[in-house]
Amino acid sequence: MPRYAAIDIGSNSVRMLAAEVAPGAPARILAAERQVTRLGEGVFRNGFLTSEAMDFACATLTSMARIYQQLDVVGVRAVATSAVRDARNQAEFLQRASDAIGAPVELVSGQEEARLIHLGVQTRWPHPKQRVLIIDIGGGSAELILSEQGRMTAAFSRPLGAVRLREAFLKHDPPEPAELHRLDEYIEEKLAGPIQRIGTGPWDRAIATSATASAVVCAVNRIPRSRRDSADRLRATAPQVRKFFDAVSRRDLNARRKLTGIGPRRAEIIIPGAAVLVRAMRDFRLPPIWYSDAGVRDGVIADLAARRVGQELTQLSREQRRVVEDTARHYGVQVKHARKVASLAHTLFDSFQSLHELPPNTGRLLEAAAYLHDTGHYVSDTRHHKHSYYLVANSDMPGFTDRERLLIANLCRYHRRALPAPIHDNLQLLSAEERRTVDLLHPLLRLADSLDRSHDQRVESLECQIHDDTVVLHIRAAADTDLEEWAGEKAAEIFHKVYQRPLSLVRVRS
Repeated sequence: MPRYAAIDIGSNSVRMLAAEVAPGAPARILAAERQVTRLGEGVFRNGFLTSEAMDFACATLTSMARIYQQLDVVGVRAVATSAVRDARNQAEFLQRASDAIGAPVELVSGQEEARLIHLGVQTRWPHPKQRVLIIDIGGGSAELILSEQGRMTAAFSRPLGAVRLREAFLKHDPPEPAELHRLDEYIEEKLAGPIQRIGTGPWDRAIATSATASAVVCAVNRIPRSRRDSADRLRATAPQVRKFFDAVSRRDLNARRKLTGIGPRRAEIIIPGAAVLVRAMRDFRLPPIWYSDAGVRDGVIADLAARRVGQELTQLSREQRRVVEDTARHYGVQVKHARKVASLAHTLFDSFQSLHELPPNTGRLLEAAAYLHDTGHYVSDTRHHKHSYYLVANSDMPGFTDRERLLIANLCRYHRRALPAPIHDNLQLLSAEERRTVDLLHPLLRLADSLDRSHDQRVESLECQIHDDTVVLHIRAAADTDLEEWAGEKAAEIFHKVYQRPLSLVRVRS
């Protein structure tokens, strides 16, 4: 399965998420980190990111990058949001942040931020048929997102972040009534446009994301900060949120820090954050607000997976494909058949990543073997798999290392007949890890070759479903595939021996 990393550089905190993504399954979290940096404080005071804030943020980014760099991620996307959008020295920070993680840091618009939030929520908690309002109250901005039938149909980014509002309006602790009144009027003014555009309902559900929403929902439901992860998909009613806001706005910082569910740093900015939530629930006439732990980082992971970022590592480069096709032609291979087997093998490699867990670049070797597995017919039809091994192992193949060429040759050797065995001389040249790669990949090559047994490219596409103890492979085809199915069932027996899971073939007419 491909692994991805996401970094969300917000106005209040930096978040990192690394996850493994399998088709049709929830992302498996490998690492998650969050650090409060208050990057936006200087921006909201004087328009510049301070040197101290940039130093701390970049040190945090370096530390987070070390974590995901050890996880073999194939794609990374780092995004910066409201504070950096507003900063006059944004170019300096983006360069420093990019140097810190060794990858570009992207400044995203409010609309792109909203899109990623929406994608993250829909991925973690799908609402395919409902009309949903999503509210994300960050440090520098608040995003209001209308989702209908699973699609984002409207999005607004407003300067209503908790850090920004505290800097602008709250000068006393606890705030004076006049400060709270001016804060509320400002929030109402900024929400007027979105309300006019999308109305006040009806809503099937209202969802709040971000740490402000987490703190409010935890406080209302009496969930300690140490257990805040359990607040995901819990709710708070408008009267409960209003009562909470009235309580915290009368307390000083020390008293706020003692409240259940409110962390010591969140206590500094909870009043303006909760004020936005109170006014939004009132003006949009929202039903109870449900908290979702999803956010920009989840959307980034889902977006990387949807765009198949890094999947190019599993496929031959243009030059490598030219080399193997030229080699195949030299030995009289039917290139049309070879291309089909290579395509099927690539699909199987991607589909079974959760089972073989091999590095993405080994997919290129499987694809190359799919092109070259029949080269041995050039010598003799009898035991052609062994002749394929010899020809590939001794061919000049620019673009491949000697070890890669040897692995490809061994895959060709085992595309039919006997299984790999320790007594085979050809395997003695491989390391233990290389032998394991051959063990796990040769059943996929056998299966791909079987599914074009007629050499007529009758199988149009494959879809794999992996269950706890079985695997089902749906074969989509319009033409008769009896021969392919018969050969595929034979290959499935080998798959079962290697992967310890029975594989069933089901034909689906296109």
